[in-house]
Amino acid sequence: MATNPRVRNGSARRRLRARVLAEEDVCWICGQPVDKSLPPGMPGSPEVDEVVPVSRGGSPYDRDNCRLAHRICNQRRGNRTSTLVPATACFCPTTVEW
Repeated sequence: MATNPRVRNGSARRRLRARVLAEEDVCWICGQPVDKSLPPGMPGSPEVDEVVPVSRGGSPYDRDNCRLAHRICNQRRGNRTSTLVPATACFCPTTVEW
C-alpha cells in the first residue's frame, strides 16, 4: 500500500503550510490574490502546491519547492512541472461575498 508523502510527517507539513500561508498572498500559477479565509474544498481556497510535483520527485517539505495556489489552479495544473495551464484555469474569486 502506497502512502501519501504529504501525510507521512504531518507535523512538518502543517508547519510548512502555516509558513507558506503567512508569507505568500498571491497564487504562483495565475498571479491573482488568494482569499485565505475561504474554507477548504472551494475553487478559490488556498492550497500549498509543490513546484516540482511529489510524483516527479519534488519534496513536500522543502520550502523552496512549496508555493501558495488556488485550489482550482492547482487541480488544473495537475502534475505538470510548468505553470502552463489552460487560460480558463483560474476561477479565482477574491472574496467570500456572493
